[in-house]
Amino acid sequence: MKIIFEVLGGLGLFLYGMTIMGDGLEKAAGDKMKKIIEVLTNNRIIAVVVGALVTMIIQSSSATTVMVVGFVNAGIMTLTQATGIIMGANIGTTVTAQIASLDLNKIAPLVVGLAVGVWMFAENKKTKNIAEIFIGFGILFIGMDFMKHAVKPLKEFEGFRTMMLSFGKGTFLDSFLAVFTGFVVTAIVQSSSAATGILIALASEGFLPIEASLPIIFGTNIGTCVTAMLSSIGANRTAKRAAFIHFMFNVIGTVIFMVFFRGVTIHLVKYLTPDNAARQLANAHTFFNIVNTLLLLPFAVLLVKLANTIIPIKDYEKEEIGGIKHLDDRILETPSIAIVQVMKETINMGQLALANYKKSIDAFIDKNEKLVHDVFKQEKIINQMEQEIASYLVKLSNTALSAGQHEVVDGLFSTINDIERVGDHSDNLAELSLYAIEHDICFSDIGMAELKEIHEKVVDAYTLSLEALETGDSRGANKVIQLEGEVDALEKSLRAHHIQRLNKQQCSPESGVIFLDMLSNLERIADHASNIAMAVIDTNRK
Repeated sequence: MKIIFEVLGGLGLFLYGMTIMGDGLEKAAGDKMKKIIEVLTNNRIIAVVVGALVTMIIQSSSATTVMVVGFVNAGIMTLTQATGIIMGANIGTTVTAQIASLDLNKIAPLVVGLAVGVWMFAENKKTKNIAEIFIGFGILFIGMDFMKHAVKPLKEFEGFRTMMLSFGKGTFLDSFLAVFTGFVVTAIVQSSSAATGILIALASEGFLPIEASLPIIFGTNIGTCVTAMLSSIGANRTAKRAAFIHFMFNVIGTVIFMVFFRGVTIHLVKYLTPDNAARQLANAHTFFNIVNTLLLLPFAVLLVKLANTIIPIKDYEKEEIGGIKHLDDRILETPSIAIVQVMKETINMGQLALANYKKSIDAFIDKNEKLVHDVFKQEKIINQMEQEIASYLVKLSNTALSAGQHEVVDGLFSTINDIERVGDHSDNLAELSLYAIEHDICFSDIGMAELKEIHEKVVDAYTLSLEALETGDSRGANKVIQLEGEVDALEKSLRAHHIQRLNKQQCSPESGVIFLDMLSNLERIADHASNIAMAVIDTNRK
């Protein structure tokens, strides 16, 4: 039991160090993560490079693949792009094994001590992020050292040593058991890096020669697919296909290597580092994933076709779905990209509110009861969107964000509230339209012309506010504030004109009340457009 507890303790430190290092790398990268994804095109080679770079930063192929499932689910990337990312993730995750195989245990405590000192006293955020990387780096090696010492007593158990060595005999049964062992361990701990760390600890103490560790490594690559497959359960069918491609890629690669490249791989890594079993294992892991990608990348389209055959496309997948389109919790693994997505969703919500506002005015002008009910229906969707975006922003605010990213998130909380209020005012306008239709209330030509005049200015202000939000353009935002002032002045002027018409009995009191209520709602929509613009200006100032 003592060995198990010590291995678990060492594994916990190893994973904790890897997490801290990954968070530090991600925060140091900041908006570069966003740019990395933006580089992604249908070019499969670029997709592979992006997948490798992202995985090197977040230090987990499982996290990258789960994130890819989220990307596909949110419509950020196609299945072909996802295939390249997944292949690159397998290469990127080998960096962890390469780091873990280094013999840096003696300097690890010193690195942690110095890095913690820098982190505590540094005021610069970037310096703190870099210090975090080194803290995680040091803790990772302390965890590795714990695991190496924990497995040393296993030398006394001949049965354990015999079992480990049997994995390298090369028979079909022994090879299958080795692959299966790697698969099960990785599926249980939900991390191929953790499983690889344990293997490196065993290899460092002489329990696991490369002949035995190689098929286990193949199994860990297959086991890491379990995380993405579990993640895809609640996703759309395209995301399920991405998880399936990940699984097939690793299974096919394992079969190819077990049949054709096992001997070549063993000979190569022994030649490169003849007296270091840990380095041999890390190099074999890297060699397998690079060669597997080179072999299967040209057949990425066939993998996509296979996934579409196993999980066929249904008619409902082609239908346009309203409401939330760009958000997925899996993307929270990379906050800089999640911010881009939540911004897109906010713009999406804003555009729906704009369309609903225009529809409410059209319903009033055309006396169209069907449009009124369309507005009511769309308003419920807008309200639901606000709740879902707000919930997502709460989750996002609890991730590793820079100070600037926190400002953006805080600004979006107020912005979605303003957009929701625009939806409420559109709902009010639709109710006024319905009342006018049901009671057959007529309005003068002058009154309708004035209503259209202020309506056009409100549309201009609100549309420009959404453009400023999307682009971060302060000049556009300032123009919105100017337009809002013009709407305020026009509303006062039109209110005075209408009261004059009422006094002269040129229109009925009933129509007068509705007209004034319409003006109030239009003026309030312009106010919310101005609030959105001010949020953009405030974010740019900070």
